[in-house]
Amino acid sequence: MALDRIDPPPSSALRRRLLQGMAALPAAALVPPLLPHAARAAGPATAAVNATGLAVTDDAVTVGILHSITGTMAISETGSVEAEKLAISQINAEGGVLGRKINFIQEDGASDWPTFAEKAKKLLVKDKCAAVFGCWTSASRKAVLPVFEQYNGMLYYPTFYEGLEQSKNVIYTGQEATQQIIAGLDWVTKEKGAKTFYLLGSDYIWPRTSNKIARKHIENHMKGTRVVGEDYFPLGHTQFNSVINKMKLVKPDVIYAIIVGGSNVAFYKQLKAAGVDLSKQTLMTISVTEDEILGIGGENIAGAYACMKYFQSLQNPNNAKFVPAFKAMWGEKSVIGDVTQAAYLGPWLWKLTAEKAQSFDIDKIAAASPGVEFKGAPEGYVRIHPNHHLWSKTRVGRARTDGQYDVIYETADLMEPNPFPVGYQ
Repeated sequence: MALDRIDPPPSSALRRRLLQGMAALPAAALVPPLLPHAARAAGPATAAVNATGLAVTDDAVTVGILHSITGTMAISETGSVEAEKLAISQINAEGGVLGRKINFIQEDGASDWPTFAEKAKKLLVKDKCAAVFGCWTSASRKAVLPVFEQYNGMLYYPTFYEGLEQSKNVIYTGQEATQQIIAGLDWVTKEKGAKTFYLLGSDYIWPRTSNKIARKHIENHMKGTRVVGEDYFPLGHTQFNSVINKMKLVKPDVIYAIIVGGSNVAFYKQLKAAGVDLSKQTLMTISVTEDEILGIGGENIAGAYACMKYFQSLQNPNNAKFVPAFKAMWGEKSVIGDVTQAAYLGPWLWKLTAEKAQSFDIDKIAAASPGVEFKGAPEGYVRIHPNHHLWSKTRVGRARTDGQYDVIYETADLMEPNPFPVGYQ
């Protein structure tokens, strides 16, 4: 069954079912034919690039993909899987890594944090994966981090997150708090004259820690601003009418929303049904990308602001190539959000780092990572910092009815990542 291209899926549910089916297929079925071995540049000897027993042969190297393709987080993580498979197929079409084709083993974290830890251990201990591209929520990352550090694996983590973490065994390809939370609050306060904020979030590590940082910034670092409400909801929660009524009474200048996964569909539909007009009520989110809007419906979120580093509508030569390539592989109706793009960076940064290190060994990959740059990044350009996060720009987009964002602001320069900002811990 050739899957170089899949017809556009009519629904996100079918999209997830297709991915579940693909997880059972051999990796070779999911990528374009690799150039004949004779036509590829000969790679260094296996003994020279693999001194630690990883799944590396003379012709191939095996990596892992670990995301939720079932459960409430599938709406968000499906795009990451697609992006990682696109990057792997493109790298293979160009000759692979160190003369070797990339094979992958995909596992489903199933929106369950212990399952993520179990699958991570399998990929590292049993499958001997040279790298793993995966996780979405901070809860899943926190669950697998001890596994990667114990068994010395390398995780490429694509999601914007709260920061306050750094590991030799993780490359963080999304943005941390100073590049998203703090920068976004500064923008909305300046541009909208905001004084009062209502904080919302799903009830787990990332939203709670992010809102803790947001509250500290609002109350301690911005003059004359304050938090007038803060509420959290279980993952998968679908009843938001009570909190919507509370917000209508309080009338905050800004609703600051960090709701994740499928709960977003219910929240934004109920917000609109309650008569909240997002062209008049300022709402800023750091969790709704184009992937989530596919389920929410553009008409239900139009007018909301999002602080990200990437939007599908971004205009630059790299993105002009990336978007058509993604749609050619996954269907014309597929969309690309911030985390999807950051997931696409993972395999490319790993390839570039392995070539710099001339090795797949984890310690050498970790040591070689600082300074690695990817000039072909759809967001424009990225570079790995010594703290294993990426230099990148901050952008603000405004949601349109068609499910895309208009980019209305971006920083002039790349922002240096700072996962441990003073005064926010």
